[in-house]
Amino acid sequence: MAAGMTKSQIVRHLAEKVGTNNKTAATFLETLADTAIKETKKNDIFVIPGLGRLVKAHRKARMGRNPQTGEPIQIKAKTVVKFRVAKAAKDAIAPKGK
Repeated sequence: MAAGMTKSQIVRHLAEKVGTNNKTAATFLETLADTAIKETKKNDIFVIPGLGRLVKAHRKARMGRNPQTGEPIQIKAKTVVKFRVAKAAKDAIAPKGK
């Protein structure tokens, strides 16, 4: 399976596209990530226009099964983070074919 871009490659690409140096691009990328984490934690949602949104969701407690023994087990309630892709990004990446 092919790997995606590394952080260094993303930083270089951003710096080249924006016309700045790698250090500034790296700072921007780190600041965006920090802001996304803080805002999602605080407000339960963080939107990156044109790309998607980070959403904090709560999963209820439920019954599950131990895959090795088949024994029923109680799964605790927990908070998870989901990324919902924007429609524009989804259509650009995987357009619906007719």
